[in-house]
Amino acid sequence: MAQNILEVSIRTKPGKSGGFVLSGTKLFVLDGCSADLLIVAARTARATKDDPSHGVSLFLVPADRKGVRTALLPTMDQTRKLAEVTLARVEVGADALLGPLHQGWPVAARVLDRAAVALCAEMCGGAQRVLDLSTEYAKMRVAFGKPIGTYQAVKHKCADMLVAIENAKSITYYAAWAADQDAPDAALAASMAKAFVSDAYRKVAGDGIQVHGGIGFTWEHDMHLYFKRAKGSEVAFGDATLHRERVARLLEL
Repeated sequence: MAQNILEVSIRTKPGKSGGFVLSGTKLFVLDGCSADLLIVAARTARATKDDPSHGVSLFLVPADRKGVRTALLPTMDQTRKLAEVTLARVEVGADALLGPLHQGWPVAARVLDRAAVALCAEMCGGAQRVLDLSTEYAKMRVAFGKPIGTYQAVKHKCADMLVAIENAKSITYYAAWAADQDAPDAALAASMAKAFVSDAYRKVAGDGIQVHGGIGFTWEHDMHLYFKRAKGSEVAFGDATLHRERVARLLEL
């Protein structure tokens, strides 16, 4: 069976036998309850003034190891399973260390950037589907003797949705290219994409519900699923505010 690799941020203390003892809790771990392996990001040394990321190490921990407990979390979007992962004095050997000791953050940051770009691609697809459903409904739903798509207010809303989606696709395409080519601005592009697409998908999903009217937020219709996914994806791997701050930092503004 394919193994799910997750990231958990906790603390660690060196063990007496040359290994490590991991203790801590991480919330909102994607597919944490079905994972076979966990990649644990843990602080193994103090950060330095010149390099705040120094001291983070990565460890590979089997999910069935003694002391590892997972619990499914009740979240808005139950189609994307998130878990609480608790490590209670989990002992691992020195061979569990991934990469150099104290120097794991650059690797973790690169993985998180690529995950954010991949999520942006998913969000673009979700937003496009919302627009497709909305325009299809606007053509068939009749009010006051005419399809609601003939009314200017609905036309403008759908047009705004289209513009937001096309912009989201463009910035995601560039971020994906930058990540694939290891471009110097790959981290910057990833944060710019995540900031913009997070806002765009949430707005498009909300507007889609508006176009559908009363049926848009009922359990019988799929629109509520897209809106929940948009809200969940908005905060995954950092929300728009965090990534805008990162963009400003990378641009030295």
